[in-house]
Amino acid sequence: MRRLLLVVFWLFVVFVVLVGAAWFWARPDRPSDFYRSAKPEGAPGTLLAVEPYTLDVPETADAWRILYVTTRIDGAPALGSAVVMVPKGTTGALHAITWAHGTTGAAPGCGPSVVAPFHNVPAVPELLAKGWAYVAADYVGLGTAGVHAYLVGDDAARSVLDSMRAAMQMAEVDILPQTVVWGHSQGGNSALWTGMVAKAYAPEIDVLGVAARAPASNLPKMVDAAQGSMFGKIVSSYLLQGYAASYADVRVADYVSPLSALVLSDIAGRCSLDAKALVSFAELALLPGDLFGMNIDATPLGARLAENVPAGPYDMPVLLGQGVDDEIVYEPMQTGFAKGLCDEGTNLIYRRYEGRDHVSLVKADSPAAADMVDWTSGRFAGEVATPDCAGP
Repeated sequence: MRRLLLVVFWLFVVFVVLVGAAWFWARPDRPSDFYRSAKPEGAPGTLLAVEPYTLDVPETADAWRILYVTTRIDGAPALGSAVVMVPKGTTGALHAITWAHGTTGAAPGCGPSVVAPFHNVPAVPELLAKGWAYVAADYVGLGTAGVHAYLVGDDAARSVLDSMRAAMQMAEVDILPQTVVWGHSQGGNSALWTGMVAKAYAPEIDVLGVAARAPASNLPKMVDAAQGSMFGKIVSSYLLQGYAASYADVRVADYVSPLSALVLSDIAGRCSLDAKALVSFAELALLPGDLFGMNIDATPLGARLAENVPAGPYDMPVLLGQGVDDEIVYEPMQTGFAKGLCDEGTNLIYRRYEGRDHVSLVKADSPAAADMVDWTSGRFAGEVATPDCAGP
């Protein structure tokens, strides 16, 4: 009996050590000193720092990492970071693709420019071949310090627009104020919001169009549908942290138990980009069933989610693409959202892609990529966009 207890004890010790090692391994990378090398002083969009950038940059391109001033939804100044890339050897003025990225996490080490600058970015070779510049904001709190306001649309839109303002000040490249905004998933919401607020927030930036792929659009329905899934719970960890920091009437304790809050807080400190996310999935074994266990529609969280639905209006053409087999943003929900935009008079083209799920929609072999490049070429050429709300 004594020997058995000793074996159990050492097995428990080994288990604890392995769990601790996995937790330590899964921590996000620490952003370099560059992300803390300036203070957010000056007008929104002020360029603060520039350095050459090479992580995963194609051989046909030159790139830089920049810091700039942006603002939060309460007007407070904040530090933003972004990657700016142009075709190698460029000498003339360039139109720009402004990229709004999808979910990567909520911690500073989860910024795309820190670990994976082109994660799920469609048509990178094509945009370079077209001679377009590429400007990709990390959003505040990813790379730079601060709480990442996950799926707070206006907050992300400010980061996106201010990254363009800053890129236009660079001595290394000549970027025109005309841009088309691309985005996917979380970034689809961010891209749509960028189009909504551009004229009021950054009137000197001429947003010629917005191309959103599988955007997080009807947020109340999305969050409600996701509460039983593992990925939905991970996303909810980012959402609760971001909304609680952004809105005084949203309190984590009003929606989840103390144990759930503890687990979700730990998950929110980890990225969702790679195999490290497996630790988050393992932790979710502690949270079976639906996360909230309530209808959140009539709560402050539900009201704030409704506020962040990118329902327009838009004074530029919009291209909306959706995978029919999307397991995260469901196609019927997106189709209903597209219909609402059309009913409000948005100049919208809506395309549904058979056999494409959430990620495969933006892969290199996706027909959505070619459609987006062709549509974007038309915007830069000054062609009139003909609405097509029905989809294929």
